[in-house]
Amino acid sequence: MSTSLRKASHSVFSIHLHVIFVTKYRRQVLTKEMIKDAKKVFQRILESNYSILSNCEGEADHLHLLIDLHPNNNISNLVSSLKSASSRILRKKYPQEIAQHYWGKNAKLWHDSKCIISCGGAPLEVIKQYIDNQSGGKES
Repeated sequence: MSTSLRKASHSVFSIHLHVIFVTKYRRQVLTKEMIKDAKKVFQRILESNYSILSNCEGEADHLHLLIDLHPNNNISNLVSSLKSASSRILRKKYPQEIAQHYWGKNAKLWHDSKCIISCGGAPLEVIKQYIDNQSGGKES
């Protein structure tokens, strides 16, 4: 993973965020397939916002994302988009699996809170290694 600077029309930047999403009530709902599908959603949304999903792994009750952020983004709005889109798509694709843990057609998958950590203090390789060591969800 490179820590080199990225360039935009009027800026040079290197902004890396470690974002953690936790499932509502810390339910053990995420499978490996759900995590793979969530990654695709995250990549699509981040690319449309000129940002990069550098890494994404997790377990049955949470996901870690390492994001190379473009400075034109409002972090809170971007994170809200990631959570709402992934929840909507996963609930649509895996209704029976999610219904085992949550009820109601508009049940939230993610807890309302979020953890966002600037990655300036630790080397990115250490954070990447930490995320890579996440187990990848429960068995399907």
